[in-house]
Amino acid sequence: MWFRRVNVMSLNEILVKIQEELKKREEIRVEVQDIARKTIRLSKQAILFLHQQRFGDAEKALKDADENFSKLQTLAKDHPDVFYTGLVEAAFEEYSEARVLLSLVRENRFVSPEEIRVPHIHYVLALGDVIGELRRRTLDNIRRGDIKTADESLRKMEKIYLELTAMDDAYMLVPGLRRKCDVARHIIETTRGDVTIEARRSSLENSIRKLESTLKGKKKTKAK
Repeated sequence: MWFRRVNVMSLNEILVKIQEELKKREEIRVEVQDIARKTIRLSKQAILFLHQQRFGDAEKALKDADENFSKLQTLAKDHPDVFYTGLVEAAFEEYSEARVLLSLVRENRFVSPEEIRVPHIHYVLALGDVIGELRRRTLDNIRRGDIKTADESLRKMEKIYLELTAMDDAYMLVPGLRRKCDVARHIIETTRGDVTIEARRSSLENSIRKLESTLKGKKKTKAK
């Protein structure tokens, strides 16, 4: 009868080995959190650059963030429990939000979670936050007098909201999605009011200009 040979270790040796493993795990945890924080910062910078129309800078920031995710995935191979933490999940959400927003602004399309290599749940949650960023973009366009682009952003906000709330079971299963959608509904209602008021104001101004132009033309005709 064959018995597997076991390497006998003293309790001290066992505990030393455990201590070394725990120390290594803690070092990796600290490194993962540091990378996650940098990724969140880069993603937030990218969103700010987008609102400032600095698209090249936004792309650069997101490229650096993507490289950080590659480092995280390498670390996760041996320590998956360290990888899936609240800070890492926040990094995924922030990065997804920036990527979706950039794609909508530059290419007028939605990137998929597979395309940007993020978990589905964090992608879905990020969509709820994109609505808030689109409101900011809508208000910026209103200030510039670009009602057409402002209205297009509002339509995108409405599309995201309708698609998210139509997810049936997933709508209930994704933690935090219902709350994000409740907030998004209020944001959309407020934004719709802002766009409507500005559109009416712009229309009234155009009507006044046309009337003034017509009256001036009639005065010139009478003068002749």
